[in-house]
Amino acid sequence: MNVAGLSFRDIEYLVAVADHLHFGKAATACAVSQPTLSAQIRKLEDYLGLQVFERASRSVMVTERGAEILAQCRTILTEGRRLLEMAQSRGEPLGGSFRLGVISTLAPYVAPIILSPLRQRFPNLRLQLVEGLTYSLVRALEAGELDALLASSPIRDIELSELPIFHESFVLAVPRDHRLAVAERVTMEDVPPAELILLSEGHCLRDQTLSLFPACQRASQGGAQGGTQGGMGVQATSLETLRQMIGAGMGCSLLPQLAVQVGSLLDDMVAYRLIRAPTLPGRDISLFHRPSFGRIREVRLLRDVLRDAIAGLGTVRVHGRPETRSLAAA
Repeated sequence: MNVAGLSFRDIEYLVAVADHLHFGKAATACAVSQPTLSAQIRKLEDYLGLQVFERASRSVMVTERGAEILAQCRTILTEGRRLLEMAQSRGEPLGGSFRLGVISTLAPYVAPIILSPLRQRFPNLRLQLVEGLTYSLVRALEAGELDALLASSPIRDIELSELPIFHESFVLAVPRDHRLAVAERVTMEDVPPAELILLSEGHCLRDQTLSLFPACQRASQGGAQGGTQGGMGVQATSLETLRQMIGAGMGCSLLPQLAVQVGSLLDDMVAYRLIRAPTLPGRDISLFHRPSFGRIREVRLLRDVLRDAIAGLGTVRVHGRPETRSLAAA
C-alpha cells in the first residue's frame, strides 16, 4: 500500500465524523458538502480495506477497528500541525497567524487592553480571538485548533503548560438602591446568598462564586431538583446580561475586576463595592499552551505583552510585578 493515497484532508474528514458522529455536522465543520465528505470517507475506507464507521439511518458509530485507525489519525494530525508550528517559529516572531482562546467572562474586557499593544509591537501578527467556555476552549487547544488559551487557573486534570499572567479581585455588584450600595464596609457575610445571580452552567466564574458561598452552593444543588427560590433561581448567559439584571434590581453578584474597570455601562444603575476580607475573593488568569507546541517562544512573547498591558492599568496584580497595586488598595 502506497501512502501517497492518503491525504491530511481525508484524515481530517475521518476525525470530524468521529467527533460529531454525524456526517452533516462533520461536513459543516470541514466546510465541504456532505456528499463530498461521505464520498471521500467511503473512498478512504476502501483504500484501507476496513470499515471505520457503522452507518444507520439515524446514527453513526465507530467500529472497533475504526477506533484504532482514528487514534492514529489524531496522532498524524497533531504531528502535522506541530511540523507547521516548527516551520513558522523559524520566521518573524508572532509574524503570522495566531489563534488565541479567551474565556467569555474575560474576552470583552481584556481585548481593549491588549489589542493595540500587540498590533504596535507585532504589526504582521494576524490574531484570531476565539471566545467561549473553558471546557470547549481546552478541548480546542488539545486538538490543535487553538495555539494558546487565556483562562482562569487552575485547569485540573489537563496536561497543559501554564504561564501566570495576573490576579484580579472579585467586586460585589448591587442595584443602586440596594442597602449594600451605601454601606461603609462590606464583608462576605453581608452578601445575601438568596439574592445572588449566577452565570449559567459551564462558566468557571459560576463555580468560583459558588465556592465562596456554601449556602448558595447547596441552594444551587437543590435547584437542580426544583427547590431553588429567590435570586438563585435566575441565571445569566453572559457577564453583560448579568450586569443588566443587577441594574434592573433582580439581585446581586460578583464581577471580576476588569469587567468593572473596563465595562462602564450601567454605572448609573449598578453600584460596585469592594469586599473586605483577609483574603480577597478573586481569580488568577494564566496563559495555557500544549507542552509540545512548536511556538513556545512566541507564547512567551505574547505573555510578556499581556503582562505589560495589564500592568499599565495600575490596579490589577500582575504576576511577577510586585509594584502593581490591587483595586482594593486604590
